[in-house]
Amino acid sequence: MQTWQNDLGQPLGEPLPDWTMPPFPPQHILSGFGCRLEPLNAAKHGGDLWQAFSADTAGKMWTYLTAGPFASQAELEVWLRQMTSKPDPQPYAVVDAETGKTHGLICYLRIAPESASIEVGWVTFSPILQQTTLATAAQFLLMRNAFALGYRRYEWKCNALNIPSHRAAERLGFTFEGIFRQATINKGRSRDTTWLSILDKEWVKLEPAYLQWLDASNFDADGRQRVSLSTLTRAALAGRED
Repeated sequence: MQTWQNDLGQPLGEPLPDWTMPPFPPQHILSGFGCRLEPLNAAKHGGDLWQAFSADTAGKMWTYLTAGPFASQAELEVWLRQMTSKPDPQPYAVVDAETGKTHGLICYLRIAPESASIEVGWVTFSPILQQTTLATAAQFLLMRNAFALGYRRYEWKCNALNIPSHRAAERLGFTFEGIFRQATINKGRSRDTTWLSILDKEWVKLEPAYLQWLDASNFDADGRQRVSLSTLTRAALAGRED
């Protein structure tokens, strides 16, 4: 790993002479691979989301989130309007381009152009969306957009007890960075927070892996994947320079 130092022999970070601050993400429709990410609108997407979320009758999908479950569509839509009331977070509805149905939502948050860092969060996927190609496409579209805008760091944070979320992040190519102990309080309980990230220099290697996985040729006639995304992302990162 290359190192830099000043005239006093003290180590310094990598110089960034050509770096310019990225813009705050303009919110518009992102589409591809059968997925359409639409700026969230409570009136437009609330009905579909209520129906999709209601498939989780036990409320399992809400355990580690700081909101929900909701008792009615009206209550859900109040929360959706709160989500869209400020520039950050910036929420998107995850829409199946073929059916036009909304099956979940996903957000940019903690958007920091001054440090070129942005987080993906509030990944609220209904049972019909979880572990599907559509879900991966949604993640890819949001990630690709962030790096195309010039962000250098793409973050994923989750409750340290939420092992499925941690595994999902690593499948997507995120690197585990550590655990912030007693980071916050969630629904009256102490929460340790797991931090993971993808850097811009890693994204250069990860994007082709995503495109290979999402390509129709990677799936057989029954929709089964020929090569897993985790296999492709691990291979892509194997030769990275830390």
